[in-house]
Parts: sequence; structure tokens; C-alpha cells
Amino acid sequence: MDSEELSACEAFKEITAADFTDRNREYLEKWRRNEPGLFDRTPSLKLVCDLEDRSGKIAEKEDKLRKTLKRVVPCDVTKSNPLHPLVLPKADCVLTVGCLECASKDEASYGNVIKNLSSLLKVGGHLIIGSILGSTIFRYGNKQFSLINLSDLFLRKVITDTEFVIEDLEVLPREFDKPMFDICNHTSGIFILARKVKDV
Repeated sequence: MDSEELSACEAFKEITAADFTDRNREYLEKWRRNEPGLFDRTPSLKLVCDLEDRSGKIAEKEDKLRKTLKRVVPCDVTKSNPLHPLVLPKADCVLTVGCLECASKDEASYGNVIKNLSSLLKVGGHLIIGSILGSTIFRYGNKQFSLINLSDLFLRKVITDTEFVIEDLEVLPREFDKPMFDICNHTSGIFILARKVKDV
């Protein structure tokens, strides 16, 4: 459960959560069933409620998301149907945050990932991407993972080349913090809102 889903439950009647890893999906299912012993999400809930001018309505927000989150499914964005073998009606919106830069080894594969995500959307639907720029590595414990080094110019091109119109794009520079840079060396964050204008 992320802050993006918490906000999305106010705009959409039905949410499908999709994730590559079994463990993440299992956690989401446990949260959906309100099982005890899970990570305390109160700070995220409070932040979103405050931003939405719903202070003090944390329980109501969490309950609304549980009711709106209809299913948790496997997802592999490198496949032409990322939800294979599941086939769902085309969506009004696809939201991805902090995933695509890990799933793509180069610019060509990133372009294919955007095309694959587009297949899930209606014409007129929106793609929302939250990502990082200028990064090459991510560390978790003693493991290091490679990331595709994205630029805002490349993202603009690949999204418009995939028959989207960019409606909003924000780049948020990052202040240097050595311990955090040792975990992930990105220079800034980027958020993109794009509308699909035709099928590819």
C-alpha cells in the first residue's frame, strides 16, 4: 500500500494492484484482509489524509482503499500483456512508481515496456509514472542492483513516440546526502502524467 494508491481510491471505483514478486503480492493480500502483524502504515495514511484535507479520517481512508482494491495480480512489464495470462478490460489509468527503471536494461527495452503498459489502457486513458533520473545503482543490504540511467529528454521522447501526449511533467532535483547516495545515486525524481491518444 503506497500513498499513490491511497489517493487513487478517491478517484477510481476499482483498483487492481499488480506486482512482479510473489512476496509483495502476498503482503498486499494480507493487508487487504486486514491481517495483524503488518508494517504500520499510519504515517503514510496521516500524510495523505492531511494533504487531502481529511485530517483525522485515517481509518476511513484505509477502509475505503481496502474496498476499492479489488484484486492483486502478477505483473511482468516486459511481456506484451503485462498481466498474462489474465486479460482485463482496458483501464482508465495505469500508475507505476519506482519500477520501470529496474525492469529495463536499456533504452530499447524501456520503450517496449511503455508500449506494453499502453496495451492496458483505453485510448484517452492516463499513464502516470514516478521515476528517478541519473541513477545507475540501487543497494539493499549487501546486494547491488543495476538501474537504467534515465533522462527527462529520453522519457519525453519515448512516451510521445508511444502515442501519448504529456500533460504534465515535473522534475524534482535531489539534494546531496552521501548515505542516501550510497544506497541510490539518482540526481532527481520525475513525475509524468501522459494521455494515450491512439493504440500502437
